Amino acid sequence: MSLIPRFFGNNKFFDPFSLDVWDHPFTFPSSSSSSAIANARVDWKETAEAHVFKADLPGMKKEEVKVEIEDDSVLKISGERRVEKEEKQDTWHRMERSSGGFSRMFRLPENVKMDQVKASMENGVLTVTLPKVEMKKKAQVKSINISG
Repeated sequence: MSLIPRFFGNNKFFDPFSLDVWDHPFTFPSSSSSSAIANARVDWKETAEAHVFKADLPGMKKEEVKVEIEDDSVLKISGERRVEKEEKQDTWHRMERSSGGFSRMFRLPENVKMDQVKASMENGVLTVTLPKVEMKKKAQVKSINISG
């Protein structure tokens, strides 16, 4: 369950770490518009060892996706889904899959080992793992009795 508040009852979450950017939506012949960003849903979880991002990128190949760290503080996941090549003899009855570029950006916390970031893609799911730096434990406070 997320502690991030819901706004306007439309299941959109305000995320102070998200820096979403997307290009102009691709317009289909049916006058509807969509963008590949709609398919770039990302989950971010923090475990004891790492921050783990999982992005749903159905139908995309790893060569079509870029994962970058900017200024040691921003994770950027971007890519482009190209329009399927149209053959002259083909008759399209419906075209609902989105095409176009997408870019998702997330401000990272300071406890990430930037030199050990790993990314993998399997079955249309991109997983980016950012190991955490061991943070110093909180200083223990010991009360001292004052005599006299």
